[in-house]
Amino acid sequence: MSGNTLPAEVQPSELRPIGLFGGLTDENLQHLADTLQVLTPPPGQTLFREGDEGRDMFVVLEGEVEVLKRSRTGTDARVALLGPGDWFGEMSILDVQPRSATVQGLAPARLLRIRTQDLEALYRQDIKAYSLVVLNLARELSRRLRVADAMIADFVADFLDSYLPSSRRR
Repeated sequence: MSGNTLPAEVQPSELRPIGLFGGLTDENLQHLADTLQVLTPPPGQTLFREGDEGRDMFVVLEGEVEVLKRSRTGTDARVALLGPGDWFGEMSILDVQPRSATVQGLAPARLLRIRTQDLEALYRQDIKAYSLVVLNLARELSRRLRVADAMIADFVADFLDSYLPSSRRR
């Protein structure tokens, strides 16, 4: 991803309300603020594409980004709109697979970049802080899975209601 990379111009107080950093101490937040990169991509810039290799994730400090998923027919469909406090790209850190979606900026943004090696450094510095971050990631992934499951259930129910008589669905 291109765009401006600035010295870590983020304050621990900006990180505190972000769910990813929930439970971290002031010392942990200061360490992250001192070591993580802040990026300022312009509006419209593609941050990464579905299928790209990736070993980093991003936290939206300011601005908006959209997450696009390519359909079988080649159409990019918006699956999420993310703003301050949200994060994306964590799947490439957790499962070491290519990017599962495309993300592009919609408005001027400030993004906090977290690389795999940043998480490894946190692990070496403070295993409890590392564990909290990973737990917070897992909680968010669980929440997203629940939302996706509900959407799939609604889609299937709508399909069945449209194409099968109700007496045949049991």
